[in-house]
Amino acid sequence: MSAPTIDGIAQARTAAARESWAEAYGLLHAQDAHPSRALTADDLMTLADAAWWSGRVDESVTARLRAHAAYVAGGDHRGAGLASWWLSYEYEGLGRPAAASGWLHRSHHHLDDEPPCPEQCFLAWTDAEEAAGRGDRAAALAATRRMTRLAVRSGSPDLLALSRQAEASALLADGRRTEAMALLDDAMCAVSAGELTGMFTGWLYCLVLTRCMEAADFGRAVEWTNAAMEWCAPPWTGRPTDADAVPAPPEAPAATALPMAVPSGENPFRGVCRAHRVEVLDLLGAWGLAEAEARQACREVPVDCLESAAAAYYAAGDVQRRQGRLDEAAVSYAHAHELGRIPQPGLALLRLAQGRAEAAVAGVGLALACQSDPRHDVLGRARLLAARTEVALAVRDVRGAAGASTELAALAGDVPLLRAMADTARGAVDLAEARPEPALRLLRRALAGWLELRVPYEAAQVRMLLAAVDRTVGDEEAARLELGAARTVFERLGAVPDARRAAALLTRRRLPGGLTAREAEVLGLVASGGTNKDVARALVISEHTVARHLNKIFAKLGVTSRASATAYAYAHNLL
Repeated sequence: MSAPTIDGIAQARTAAARESWAEAYGLLHAQDAHPSRALTADDLMTLADAAWWSGRVDESVTARLRAHAAYVAGGDHRGAGLASWWLSYEYEGLGRPAAASGWLHRSHHHLDDEPPCPEQCFLAWTDAEEAAGRGDRAAALAATRRMTRLAVRSGSPDLLALSRQAEASALLADGRRTEAMALLDDAMCAVSAGELTGMFTGWLYCLVLTRCMEAADFGRAVEWTNAAMEWCAPPWTGRPTDADAVPAPPEAPAATALPMAVPSGENPFRGVCRAHRVEVLDLLGAWGLAEAEARQACREVPVDCLESAAAAYYAAGDVQRRQGRLDEAAVSYAHAHELGRIPQPGLALLRLAQGRAEAAVAGVGLALACQSDPRHDVLGRARLLAARTEVALAVRDVRGAAGASTELAALAGDVPLLRAMADTARGAVDLAEARPEPALRLLRRALAGWLELRVPYEAAQVRMLLAAVDRTVGDEEAARLELGAARTVFERLGAVPDARRAAALLTRRRLPGGLTAREAEVLGLVASGGTNKDVARALVISEHTVARHLNKIFAKLGVTSRASATAYAYAHNLL
């Protein structure tokens, strides 16, 4: 190897400036290995960045430790403070919170007494995150606005866009959705215009996609997920590679076998952005692609972003569960749990599908109770409440289902995705309470919402509920239309259990005497010897409702006594 020269360092700096990280790493690594020529503190920070982009997280930390020492030796508190903050950030990602806390304290030590400077933006960002974590929304918002003032003063597009995102996050937690989304749009303008450096572009994509899904802003999530994947494609092609196509899904790797570093030359943000894409594909009904992308994301995520692998495993579990692949779903949820994610409500719905109703009730109830700040992840809370409604109805706990659906409705506001979820849940409760008219109104609105969002599975589930309401009011033709449409969607998605259920309901014989499904249930229980009180308890309805059903049954069958109605039930095999 020829002796490194100052020209070699200049070449490395030029490569770093144009974000050719593999080239910069090779040049600086060679320079650093030469015993007669030491790198400056700034060059060591560049080496740390290049190592990180090249998937060498440990080398990145080592280079940053040396940079910090060099800054301290030179009396450069701003440089030392920035190096300390980066060390805190990297140690946190590596799962070493004590080391992260120590380096954050050092960063404050170096920067707190300095005049306003760009490096203090990072400390303000951390202050905001810590305040949000302890539920102090006012302090979080104050910290983000301090960050914005510092960013504006610095003139850095990177810091300004990051501060916009941070302030939007604080506003979302404070319930100020419109203001927050305007700030996110502003930040993403800088991203889409190519005004930011690679690290900040990656941060913004990951953070904004997280905010959008937590806030249930599905439209923005779809748009920016696609943009993120285009940015993550290798620069020498400018388009998705073969890894972005639909591969044949291999066996799920064990959680402990996830890659510990991104292959050199790959974009370290690629796996994280892909994990976000999986959730969008799942909702859009592209299940085959979603599962394949989930497996790919698990191979690509760097060691300091394993929460993204957990999210990908969880999404794969949801696909497998709805397709009836229950054993595979259990394995995927277990992998997600091993990586630190509570696999709810998917695991509760899996237990329900397995016939373990008590485990389903306990799982979703505990997840709701353990959610520290529901406003931090509105969509997550909404999904738990929707699952709580479904599980409660399955065990005939109509009161519990009603409570969950009421909270969901209050949470939804005018957000389309949440509104569709709330209308679905409340419509299902109204159906269980034998209130067909409000159920029909809410479920039709829910169906329109899901269709507008282009979310096919949930739309098909609503059609199943609508079919039940139609049969309750005696509209067999409408019920069959809804069941046929739902069956088509389920078969296309590969949702085998749901497709079978729709097919079974389509072939169910027409009830005699113009009876609805609920009236047939009531008549069958009466014919079996049940009193009005017994029937009410069995169907979780009031005795008054039972009496009303009996009046309608007597009128339709042309009978005047329970004995005559019982005879009719025996004659027509309705027990």
